[in-house]
Parts: sequence; structure tokens; C-alpha cells
Amino acid sequence: MTGLQRIWQQFGGHLVLGVAALLLVVGGLWHRRGEPAVGEEAAVIPLPTPTFSPLPTQAFLTASEPQTSLAAVSLPVIADNSLAPAPNPHTYQPKKPEHNFRVYIVQPGDTPNRIAESQDISPATLLGGNPWLSQESNLLQTGAELIILPTDGALHTVQPGDSLESIAAQYNVEVADIVGYAPNNLEFTERLFADTQLLIPGVEIGSFYWTAPKAAPNTNNGQWAVVGTGTFTWPVAGRCATSYFWYGHPGLDVSLRVGSSVAAADTGTVTYASWASGSYYDYGNLIVINHGNGYESFYAHLSGINVVPGQIVEKGQTIGASGNSGRSSGPHIHIEIRINDVRLNPLNYLSGAVQDCSGGG
Repeated sequence: MTGLQRIWQQFGGHLVLGVAALLLVVGGLWHRRGEPAVGEEAAVIPLPTPTFSPLPTQAFLTASEPQTSLAAVSLPVIADNSLAPAPNPHTYQPKKPEHNFRVYIVQPGDTPNRIAESQDISPATLLGGNPWLSQESNLLQTGAELIILPTDGALHTVQPGDSLESIAAQYNVEVADIVGYAPNNLEFTERLFADTQLLIPGVEIGSFYWTAPKAAPNTNNGQWAVVGTGTFTWPVAGRCATSYFWYGHPGLDVSLRVGSSVAAADTGTVTYASWASGSYYDYGNLIVINHGNGYESFYAHLSGINVVPGQIVEKGQTIGASGNSGRSSGPHIHIEIRINDVRLNPLNYLSGAVQDCSGGG
């Protein structure tokens, strides 16, 4: 290594630092030459006015560029609908019930029982499909169209405000039973359509009830010869109730041994006293009393009849004997009270305690 190299190696760093310090001193002196002396005004050196070129059509604004109006700048639009669902302008509409019922045309001489037998259904199911019959015999006219249900049950016409829960409670069935009948189309159970019909499987709305004649031989100028008191007494001594009033059973059943005495609940005129016709066999032997004031009383399933149509009877007078005739599962009497053909709950008109023998509690 030469002597010059050794000197540079030892003192090169110091020389670099010295040169840097010298340059700083010279720079400071040069800067002070341009400053005015004390008491002097600084010379104003005019600067050129900056000019700016217009931004390109699709320019981006940055912090270092002049803030021009966004309206003058056309920004690129980025569209990405790769995750957007396909538009669907239609609201889902639940299906309405779709039934395919057979229709039977009533023929001369037809009765509900004969029609039901010919269609292989029960009289109760015939009524369930045709509630407009309303248990009135004179509505079963030749040429009338009857709906024949494909299964035992009853049709329910949906009313505004109906829900599946309220309908199920009305017929004492489970909601699942109604939903499970496929033609009801109840995939979405919260939506029902008013004035459509649901088939309620396995229920009965009652049977065909006998409607007694409104006239009797013992009348005076169209008025009943006698008028009842408007109050009723118990027609039998027993109070053991086995079936109560509800929409499918518009009366009161009281258990009695066959042959127990049956009395008129109020004064009136007997309008029917016989077997309740082949069409309406449910009642068996039946007595009907018209009380001349809109009220009628019915006494069914009798074993004996002691009066004849047109006969005037007094309240408490014996008219027959209890039995087990007609559609009956045991010895009892079926009692009905009606006003202008509207069936009433007998317990609202017959005072006194009743023993519950229904087995329901």
C-alpha cells in the first residue's frame, strides 16, 4: 500500500466532513447576500401568474391538483352486478282450494237416506257437502244439485277473519287434519281466501232433522187455538244429561230407562206424533208440540206415543214414553226447543240442576 493510500485511509473521513462543513458556510453566506439590510425594504420580485391546462375528460382529482367542480369532471362508472339477484316483478300467490266433487241431481221421490245410500256415503256426509239444506225437508226438491263429497267430512266456507286455528276449533279437529287434505291447497297456512271452501275431513255437522208441519186442524182463522205460557218445565223426571247442545247436535239428550213418562213442557197443539219418516229416521218415534207463540218443543226416540196431531195438550200432561228408537245408542230422550225454526239450547229454558253423564268431566 502506498503512502498516499495510507493517508487517505486515515484522514479521508475527516476530509469529507470538512468539505461538507465548508459548503454549508458558503451556502449561508450566499443566502444572506439576498436579504435586505436593517431598515431597508425587501425588493418585491413579481412572479409569473400560473396557468392551468383543463383537465382531461376522465381525470381523477388528487390532493395536489386544483379543486375544480365535480360537475365538470366525468368520473368513470363501475358496474358490478355479479351478486345481484335476478329481478322478479311478481308477488307469490298462494293457491286456492281445488276440489273435484261429483254432483247428483235430485230425482222425484228421492230422500236424503236413499241418495246417501246410492252414492255410498252417510246421510251426515251428504249434509256436510250441502249445508244449504239446513235440515229442511222441503229444500230437497227435484232437480236440485247436491255435492257428493269424496270422503266423510263437511265443507266450510271461509269467512273474512277466519284462520285455520279458529276453523279447527269450530269443528273440534286439529289444524293438521285440514292442512293434510291435499285439495285444500294449504301449503302456506297463514293465507286463506274468503268465500272459498275447505273440506274438513272426518267431521259431522249433524244429521237431517225433522221439520214439523206448521198447521194443525185445531186453528181459528189462521191463529193457534191455544198459546203457551212461554216458559218450560222439564218433560222428564231424570236429569242425567249425556249429550249437550252444539251446532252438530241442536238439543239435549237425557238418559232414561225405556218406558219413562214424558210430559209436555208447555201448553200447545200437537203437530206431529209418529215415526219421523223414512227420510229422517234419526228421531225415531217423535212428538212435536207447537206452542202458538213461535216456540216448538220436540221429544224424540220414544217407545210410545199417547197423543195425535191436532190435539191440545197442557203443560205437564203426559204425551208418551221414553225409548231407544231411531238413531240412538241407548235408552234416552232427545229434547229440542225451537223458536221460528231456530234451534235453542234447552238448558237456557229448563231450570234446575243437571247431572253431567256425558263422560266429559
